[in-house]
Parts: sequence; structure tokens; C-alpha cells
Amino acid sequence: MNKEQILNALGTMLTAEQINTDAEDLYDASADRYKKYAKAKKVLDNPIPTAIVYPKSAEEVKELLTFCNENRINVIPRSGKTATEGGLENWKEFAIVIDGKNLNKIINIDPYNMQATVQSGVALQDLEDELRKIGYTTGHSPQSKPVAQYGGLVSTRSIGQFSTLYGGIEDMVVGLECVFPDGHICRIKNVPRRAGGPDIRHIAIGNEGTLCYITEVTIKIFKYFPENNLFYGYLVNDVATGIKVLREVFINGYRPSVARVYSEEDARQHFYHFHEGKCVLIFMAEGPKPIADACGEGIEEAVEKFSDGIIKKVDSSLIEDWFNHLNWSQKDIDDEVQEMINNDRHSGYTTEISASWEVIPQIYENVINRIRTEFRQADDLVMLGGHSSHSYLNGTNMYFVYQYNINCEPEDEFRMYHHPLQTIIVEETLKLGGSMCHHHGIGKYRNEWTKEEHGSAFYMLEKLKETFDPNGIMNFGNIFYQEEGAKFQK
Repeated sequence: MNKEQILNALGTMLTAEQINTDAEDLYDASADRYKKYAKAKKVLDNPIPTAIVYPKSAEEVKELLTFCNENRINVIPRSGKTATEGGLENWKEFAIVIDGKNLNKIINIDPYNMQATVQSGVALQDLEDELRKIGYTTGHSPQSKPVAQYGGLVSTRSIGQFSTLYGGIEDMVVGLECVFPDGHICRIKNVPRRAGGPDIRHIAIGNEGTLCYITEVTIKIFKYFPENNLFYGYLVNDVATGIKVLREVFINGYRPSVARVYSEEDARQHFYHFHEGKCVLIFMAEGPKPIADACGEGIEEAVEKFSDGIIKKVDSSLIEDWFNHLNWSQKDIDDEVQEMINNDRHSGYTTEISASWEVIPQIYENVINRIRTEFRQADDLVMLGGHSSHSYLNGTNMYFVYQYNINCEPEDEFRMYHHPLQTIIVEETLKLGGSMCHHHGIGKYRNEWTKEEHGSAFYMLEKLKETFDPNGIMNFGNIFYQEEGAKFQK
């Protein structure tokens, strides 16, 4: 089919208002935040999508997917537009972006059964606002909270800033509805737990638009106790000491909602008013008062155990103020792009990984040392550091954060800067048995390492793709390496 035929066919399925062919919107849809500098400079070389469509129901999604599947047209599922790993990029001549904007209904809030059901285009902040009115919370708070939507959150295995207490999105999903390329609509029922074979929720959760389109989600909700929030902050000698304190808290069974350690460089941009050139360790405890108080005592005990590495305690009000201003809005995104245009400086990529307690400090040191000695554009780096912000009983994550002046043509920025940096981080992580992606997903810019990430278990992932998307129409290039798309990756 050619472009005109595709658009004519879409017109038989949707109203004119549900089909967007505006040139500027299509250019914007050709890549996500991953190539924000090149996009802002108007030099993207990605193919422009044929159209953006806005279905209003699972039945309309079914009709769209069936059409695209029969005619081998690439489909890019989109909901929220906050992807950071190229997950929304288009690498095909003809592509339809299916946007969840009109799937925006809060279907049910059920405080008795502690769950809420929403369509995939509902913004996380909108549901949170409704829950706060009645004393509840989603417990999910990524930095993108004001603009993120549930379809995107679930399909990328999102995590929030309170994950150490409430879990990641995969811990919150009760049931869901999704549509596969052949048009089959699946509804996974809402039950607290079952042993009815493999947990099929996880075919959809984290699929990054490569297997199905998520149309509806039911999530857990939690009682909200803001009056019991406790904040703790410390200056520490090094990242390794902070990680030891984090581990002590978690292995003793405590679950603060926030538990983080920042390197000196990363602390400088977050805690400029008190970091004193040192690493910063922070915690937040919340919940019913007896639980919050017990957690606070556990934090203080862990800090005391490693007091040799603790420089001093920080006024808790400084930590509370920082956290209250952490989330970013659409204006923040727009301002970040404008700053890049004005100053030719990338304001901050991150690459997040995870590993066991034993190896995470070594991965951090190996990455930082290797970047400083091997990265060809090291003189352009204006910031290199990291922080751990999501911990578990058996390990933690590490965000590597880097900023640089851009001394090349805009279209070469990815090849000259980001890809070499990300390559070092991924290689050092996989070398020591960690995971190359903690929560941003694989997208299209870590797919060259997917097989190495999964090893012998890649067989299972590959078979899912072959089974549910045999014609390969779902988000070409995401998760699974494609030679045809390799030109966009370097």
C-alpha cells in the first residue's frame, strides 16, 4: 500500500478528528526524547510516520491492528510520550502511531478492594489527584508523573521514586486488557493472586509495544499518610559507604519509600545548597505512624553502624524541600530542549542498570574510570557521576548521569557522545552479571545487547515475538535487534 491508500483506509475506520497528518506533529513523532537535540535542531533523519491515530476503544485498536497486520504496516504504540530509549522512534517507510490520548477514562476507583481501573491514556497525575481527594495514593511517582500515562508506564515496566516501599509498576498491576496484532482482545482478570500457570500479565507488562497494545489497566491503590513522612539526609565519604548503609537497611527488613546515595558530582546538581563537595545519602519513611517510626529507627541504626564513613547529618527540611520539587512538567521538558538549542550542551542523559550488592560498587568504579580514560570526547564532559535510587533485598540500581558540551554537527551527537558512553556502561555491567536496563527499558538503543542481556533465556523472548507478532509489525526495532535499523543506532 502507498501513503494515500493507507490514509484512505484509516478514514473508513476512524473519524477525521482521530487521524493526524500535521507535518510538525509527524516530525515530532518520528523520534522520542532520546534524540531530543537532533530533533530540536531539525536534523532528524528518521522516516516520518504516515499518520498518528487516536482510537477511543479497544475495538478501534483491534480494527487498526488487524489492518496494519494484514498490510505489513509498522505500528508504534504511544501513550504519554516520555520514552527515553528510542522506544517511540520510527524506522520504517510506512508507520502508524497509535496514541492513547482518547483512551482517557478513569473507569472505577474501588477503595474497599484497594484497586482502580483506568484506560491506558489516563495520566498518572490525574488518577493520583482523584485518589488524594479520598485519602489514597497510587504509590507510583516517576519524575514524569505529571505527563506519563498508564499504557506507557505498564508497557515499559516503569518505576517510581517510592519504589522501595510500593514496588515497580509490575508489582502494582492487578489485571489488564490488551490487543494483539491479529486483533485478539485479551482481558486478564483482577484477582489478588493465582497459580493458574505462568503469570501471563508479564507478556504485556514490559513488552514495550512489541507484542500488543495495552488498552486498560487495573492497579493497586494504597492509603495515604503524608502527616507521618520522615526525612533523613547525610553527607558521606563515598558511594560505596552509602551503598553499605542502603544494604543494611534493606536486609534488616525495613522499607523506606525513598533510599538513595549520590556521587559527589551528581549531588552537586541536586543538593548544591548543602552537599559541601561530598556524596549525599537520603531516606524517606512513610506510612502509618508506628511503621514510619520503626523504619526511621532502622535507618538511624544502619547509619550508626557505618558512622566511620558518615561525615554529618543534614537538616531534614532540606531533604523534604528537595523532594517536593523533584518532578518535572511538560514545561521543564520544553525548557530543557530550548537550553540545548541555545547552548549546544546536553543537559543530561542517564543510563540505569542494576546488580547485586556485591558488585554494584565495582561496576560504578569501573564505568567511571573507563569513561575518564577511554572516552574520546572526555574533555567535553561537564558532569559525570551517578546515584542509586531503587533498592531491593538482594541488590540495587545505579543511574549513571552524564552531561557534555556538543562539539559536532547535531546529527552526529548520538554517534560521538551518547552511544560510546552507553556502550561502556552496558559492557561493564554485563561483564559482572548485572542487568543493562533497570527500568527505562531496552527501546531501540540497547537492542544490540538484548541477546547478551538474556543469554540462553533469549530463546523465550524470541518465541514470544514469533508467536504474537509473526509479521513483525509491532514497533520495529524495539527490544529485538534489526539489521535494517542499525543505521539509526550509530
